[in-house]
Order: sequence, then structure tokens, then C-alpha cells
Amino acid sequence: MGTYSMCGCFTRKFKLIEAAPPPDVKAAFDKYAEGGNQMTAEQLRKFLVEVQGQSRATVADAEEIALQVLQKRHHMAKFRRHALTLDDFYQYLFSADLNPPIDTKVHQDMTAPLSHYFIFTGHNSYLTGNQLSSDCSDVPIIKALKRGVRVVELDLWPNSTRDDVHVLHGRTLTTPVELIRCLQSIKEHAFSASEYPVIITLEDHLTPKLQAKVAQMVTQTFGKMLFCPESECLKEFPSPEDLKYRIIISTKPPKEYLEAQTNKDKQKEKDSDDDVWGKEPSELTADQEDDKTDSEASENNQDDEDTDASEPEMNSSRALGYKSLIAIHAGKPKGGLKKALKVEPDKVRRLSLSEQGLEKATMSYGTDVVRFTQKNFLRIYPKGTRFNSSNYKPQIGWTHGAQMIAFNMQGYGRSLWQMHGMFRANGGCGYVKKPDFLMNVDANGRVFDPRAKLPVKKRLRVRVYMGDGWNLDFKKTHFDTYSPPDFYTRVGIAGVAADERTKKTKTKEDNWKPVWDEEFIFPLTVPELALLRVEVHEYDMSEKDDFAGQTCLPVSELKQGIRTVPLFDRKGEKLNHSRLLMRFDFYMRL
Repeated sequence: MGTYSMCGCFTRKFKLIEAAPPPDVKAAFDKYAEGGNQMTAEQLRKFLVEVQGQSRATVADAEEIALQVLQKRHHMAKFRRHALTLDDFYQYLFSADLNPPIDTKVHQDMTAPLSHYFIFTGHNSYLTGNQLSSDCSDVPIIKALKRGVRVVELDLWPNSTRDDVHVLHGRTLTTPVELIRCLQSIKEHAFSASEYPVIITLEDHLTPKLQAKVAQMVTQTFGKMLFCPESECLKEFPSPEDLKYRIIISTKPPKEYLEAQTNKDKQKEKDSDDDVWGKEPSELTADQEDDKTDSEASENNQDDEDTDASEPEMNSSRALGYKSLIAIHAGKPKGGLKKALKVEPDKVRRLSLSEQGLEKATMSYGTDVVRFTQKNFLRIYPKGTRFNSSNYKPQIGWTHGAQMIAFNMQGYGRSLWQMHGMFRANGGCGYVKKPDFLMNVDANGRVFDPRAKLPVKKRLRVRVYMGDGWNLDFKKTHFDTYSPPDFYTRVGIAGVAADERTKKTKTKEDNWKPVWDEEFIFPLTVPELALLRVEVHEYDMSEKDDFAGQTCLPVSELKQGIRTVPLFDRKGEKLNHSRLLMRFDFYMRL
């Protein structure tokens, strides 16, 4: 019984009513229990195969489920029977542990080159808050790694005395953290959530002497964990399976080597005045912007005793040690984006673009981007005006094959929820195999065109039965001071533009355990990249509706049948009890 005070004058009492099993659950029990009061293990197995789509389910599997349900509900160690009553069956279906909506183990092929995977990627991974004045720390790096993030970004700058290396967001008020501390934390936590490789992308603003110090720190910290390629440039990236428990460094080669390579051809190459990007700063590609940053850093370092001019031979030697650690070379586009997207037969590399740069690139060179990402890495990062560490829609990058969609993991919002949703796939290991259509080349040498109009491939039918658990996760008056909450659920698809839509259930008034039992159908042209978005809100007549939980799930991984969908808070942390009972079914295109 819940009692709510009305203006301090009188009270209203509401009884917390346990919701009965939905009609579909009762009908399934009656059918598979063959009219009896209990469902045997064999009958449960048949239900798992025919309704839940678990074609390989055995009687032993069903017996194990029954045993866990009975132990959980009745707190007894041993049972002679492996049969479930209707309430037992209902509790099994409404258990997030026993009946999750997606697989929780790695199940995709992990033997393809790294470039064949989307990779869970962080941006400015060391920041605790906004991009301008927050503290730099190893704590957000640890949190990201524990969540399964596989790409960590560190900005390297000299300390005030120029004898050590700090990690910070340069030319801002962010307080620094020592590089060695970040490296040690990465070593300690890199594989706490996933055994697959961690890539460290370095934004380097250092003198050659400090680059040598970084090389020493990295080598001493990671030792044999560090992957150092035998050849200067890889022809193809190794696979995640080959690189289990390894650390990979990705950055630009030291300027000495880059200059030695490019000076020979300086007279042959000329900057194109009719470059599609023009000369405006807003039109520059990411790596052209990085060139600008490098030249600024070089100017700032000209007065140092460690500049190239004072110690050319020693700097060359130092650069060699630093360069030998770089497994994934970040390329610098010369002569415009078209040339930057050229696929080289004997070399693979990483190209970085801002979110605006990606939009411009895909408008003019969409299929070139897809072709480039079949072999090379494309990293996308947030535009510089996202001072509050907000994020952007990741779908445009994914539909063009970009592996590293770099996000501010310390922020939160719908874009980050979608990122979390994508990387719940494949057991949450941080690597998700790209769909075959992004990797295929037809007989005429053509690749997937993201702008092409596609037919509906399949339809997803979603039924939202009911919800529960909010009364255990929130205070009685969290949603409404005077009465129980009025919940409704939004269900939608995030994906390619043709697939995106949102539906909404009716609002159930004054009920902590709402029952909606509503069905929605979503036609999908690219189900491989679709995410099912689910949000629960509490209706408020006078103010903004209250948030009550959310999740995003990869449609390609959804398990058929009646499933429990756990909910998460605004920051993506799992709520202890709040969950929905839903049903998922797929229909092929008619």
C-alpha cells in the first residue's frame, strides 16, 4: 500500500497490485503444458524451440532453466521435479538474467582483419567533464575500459618544465594528468571487460626528446603486451583474434620521417587551388586541421633546445624508436580528400575526419569512403564546438563503414545511448563485425552505395507487454508527489533514414507496474545497422515528462520471442530492477 499526501490536508492510498501474466504468456503456458498445471522440461524445450527461436535447445537446457527458476523463487537447493507452474513460467520469462533480449557471449567471426569491424571508440578519453575546463584523469579511462571501449585517445603535451609528458586538452583550462599514470591504468584495466585488443590513439605535440621518453614509457609499461609490427607499414591489419590481450599504438609518424618522405616529391606535388575543400578553415579535413596543429606546435617548439635544427642525428635516432611502436599509421591527406581516400595496395593506414568533414565527404565521395574503409581505418571525431562533451549521430559513419566513431564517453544523451546499444552486440566485446554488404565488391567493381534507395528487407514486430521494478529503484515520490506514476513507453528505430521512426504506447495512470500490451511493426531496409530504441517516461501534465529508463539494442542481435529488456539510466548505468517484458518477431519482406 502506498500513501500520498495531498497538500498536507488529506491522504490518498494506492494499493501496489501485482500484474498478472499477460494473455500471450498464459496462452503459451496452456498450449505447451497441454492444459496441465505444470510445464515439464520437454514441454519447455518445445516452447524454447518454437516460440523463442532457440532451435538447438535441449531437454538438459530446459531442466537447467527450470532448476534456476525454482531455486530463485523457492530458495531451495534441490528439487525432485523439473516442472514449472504458470507463475514459475512467468517469472522465468520476466527475468533479465535468465531470459535476456540478446546474446551475452562473443559469437561473431573474430579472425578477419581489424578494419572489418566497428570498434568501440572514445574521444579525449581522459576528460572528466566538459572540453574546456574539466579535470584530466585516468578515472574516465578506467570507466571506459570497464564498459568495453577498445580505442582510447590521449593528447600528449610537454609539462611546464618540458622534461615530462602530460595528458590534457591543449590550449584549454583543463588540468593535466601524467601520461605514465594513464598508461599504467590502461595496462591494469585494458582487458577487464574484453580480451580483444586495445588501441591507443596519440595526439602528439611533443619534441623529439619527449617522443623518445614516450617510447620508453610505453615499452616499459606494456612490455610483451605491445604489438609492434615487423615491417614499417602493414599491408593488412591482423585480426582481433590474433591480437588478443595486446596493446596497439596509432598516431602519425614523427615529422622527421614524414618530411624525409615528402621532401623528395615536393617539387612534383603542388597544392591544388581547385581542391574541393577550398581554403576556408571550416572546409579543412581533419588531418589537414591536424597539419595546422602540428605546424603550430612546431613553431612553439622552435626555441627549445631539443628542436630538429640543433640535434638532427640524435632526433632521427629518437624518432626511429618512437616510430617503431606505431602499428596503425595515421595518414596526412595531401591534395584533397579524393586523394586521401585512395586505397593503396601495399599499405593500410588511418584517416581522421571531423563529423562535418564526414558529412561533406559522404555527399561527394560516398562510395569512395565505403571502399576506403574496406581496408583502411576511418576515425570520426566530434566537432570542436561540442564544449559540453555532447555527441553526434553515429549512423552516417556506420553506413559508410567507418570503424572508429569517436565519442565523448563522459557525456550522455541519445547519441551515446545508441553507441552503447551498438556495442552491446557480440557479447559487448567492443568489436562488431561489419555487415557483409559494406565489405562486398560486385563483378563490376562496385561497392555499396549508402545513398541508393533500398527495398524493405524484413519487418520487426515489437509487442510491449508490461513493466516492473521502478518502485524498487526510485523513491515513492520521485515521479509524482501525490500519486503513483503515469508511465508510457516510446519504441523506435535508429538507423538509415528510411528506417527511422518512433511509436508510443498509451499512458497507464497511477500504476507502478503498468500493463500496455501494445504492438508495433517496423519495416527495415537495412536491419543490419538498425538499433531498437526503448524509452520509458512518466507523463506530467504541468511540466516536462520525467525520464524512467532507456535502452538501445542491435536489431540484428534481438532474440525472437518473449524477452525481458533491462533498462538503464541517463548515463547508461543499468538500473537494478526496472525492466520491460516485450516480444520480438521478424517477418521477411512480402
